[in-house]
Amino acid sequence: MGTNSNYALRIPTSLKQSVEQVAQQDGTSINQFIVSAVAEKLAAMKTADYFAERAKNGNVQAALDLLNRQSGLPPQVGDEILE
Repeated sequence: MGTNSNYALRIPTSLKQSVEQVAQQDGTSINQFIVSAVAEKLAAMKTADYFAERAKNGNVQAALDLLNRQSGLPPQVGDEILE
């Protein structure tokens, strides 16, 4: 995963106590818990950014046209599932 670095973290006592309890229940160290929490947060933020970028390219009218098309029609050219 690369080299490790140290960072002095200031955390309120009550939050540290909660982290200690959860980490102990999870069978991990406080450090492992915090590293995992930071990684989860980064993944969530990157995912949100990814979908925000994808949404910029969306065509609302085309999506509504697709949803509102007459039912019972056979598949159209371009409806194929690409693998």
